[in-house]
Amino acid sequence: MGQWEVPGFLQEKLKGQYGQELAGRILEGYRQERPVTLRANTLKADAASVRKRLEEAGILCQEVPWSREALVITNAREPELQKLELYGEGGIYLQSLSSMLPPLVLGPKAGESILDMAAAPGGKTTQMAALSGNMASITACEKNQIRAKRLQYNLDRQGASRVCVMVADARKLDDFFSFDKVLLDAPCTGSGTLDICRKGGKGQLDGDILRRSAKVQEELLAKALKHLKPGHEMVYSTCSVLAEENEQVVKKAMKKAGAKVLPINTGQFPGIFLLPTELEGTMCVCPDGLYEGFFVARLQKP
Repeated sequence: MGQWEVPGFLQEKLKGQYGQELAGRILEGYRQERPVTLRANTLKADAASVRKRLEEAGILCQEVPWSREALVITNAREPELQKLELYGEGGIYLQSLSSMLPPLVLGPKAGESILDMAAAPGGKTTQMAALSGNMASITACEKNQIRAKRLQYNLDRQGASRVCVMVADARKLDDFFSFDKVLLDAPCTGSGTLDICRKGGKGQLDGDILRRSAKVQEELLAKALKHLKPGHEMVYSTCSVLAEENEQVVKKAMKKAGAKVLPINTGQFPGIFLLPTELEGTMCVCPDGLYEGFFVARLQKP
């Protein structure tokens, strides 16, 4: 498989969950070399001016049908983009297309208080700030100090001025906090991206790692629902395609907290191939030449 080594454990999990044909499609998706994608940061520049400045720099881009701000770069890689003045001044943010989906599903609005539970390096945090016109009050949690500094750097460069960074494990937040909306992009095995399975890397995937990952996700989601105001909604997401980290985690949280799934309007995301899920109303993106594997669920607290 070239630079990839897909663990036998993961291959068997995919076949068991999706069947031979879809598992083969996922494995083929892992092999694809995705182009660089980015988001025009509307806190600093509008999408049209970003496209114009990229073209002036000799960088070609294509739009995606579900967002004017999302761009696919067709003739450059990250190092070239990072040399641009547009990048340095925060007019663009390099971000995968799949990771742009959770903030769009959450739909942050001016005046709302929002908790981002695992925020670093800040792609979704800055995207939520932009979607709200910098008018939402966002609390961004990151337990690692080094990653928290990187998060703050990105917030400052992107002009996300109404974000408070908390260097804390979101599972240990004081219970008196409450929020209008919560985004939990939970740490996971990365089975949608397979970055942990690069040759020469330290990553691996087995049953113990999967169980530990799911346990942390369950704890975070239970905490998220505790901090969410009654009647309000949140988004749970992972870069995994495994039900143990996705639907099964959501089902347990629903049972404990009485939460319900608010169906995602997948029609607002044309051109994305979705995998079947065990839980109606959720979405799981199939990895391919443009997208990483990604799961998104929208929940409402009673």
